[in-house]
Amino acid sequence: MRLEYHVMSSPVGLLFVAQGPRGLRHLEFMGRKSIKRMIAGHAAQYPAAEWTPSLLKLKSVIEQLEAYFVGSASQFDVALDLEGSPFQVSVWRALLEIPYGQTRSYGDIAKIIGQPRSARAVGLANNQNPVAIIVPCHRVVGASGALTGYGGGLPRKRWLLEHEARFRGKVDPTDLFFVASGRSGARRDRH
Repeated sequence: MRLEYHVMSSPVGLLFVAQGPRGLRHLEFMGRKSIKRMIAGHAAQYPAAEWTPSLLKLKSVIEQLEAYFVGSASQFDVALDLEGSPFQVSVWRALLEIPYGQTRSYGDIAKIIGQPRSARAVGLANNQNPVAIIVPCHRVVGASGALTGYGGGLPRKRWLLEHEARFRGKVDPTDLFFVASGRSGARRDRH
């Protein structure tokens, strides 16, 4: 399998972006990791992968992320190739339904996916989301509305939520992107 990747700078730090032939697979916070360590972290998942740097192949994703970070876009038009258990994928798809600038609790997500007693499992799936920001796991909070765990760290979660609150209602609807999800670039309305 061939995976193209790019590292972009953002207000929340360096982001590692990687896609396979069917869509985006990873959008991760790099923290202090090198590109080599980021790729090595996926060695077990993709043992025979050929990793190729490519801004050109990821240009649309990068441009949409840049628009998000400056407040001119609130959604993404990105084909996703989410790989996980059926439960995880159902949680990640439910996250795509949380409107920009709003939050839901882990319990809310559990109810949405038809498993109202699985709030803790939703939290684990949320933590294992491979596509941060675009699959908006930062929009999930505790039942009381308190900020709870986030794989990118609570300061990043707080920044993302405050950023969306600042621009909610100020984004021109004609500048919005349509959210695509699922495999092979299938749009949400085809699920």
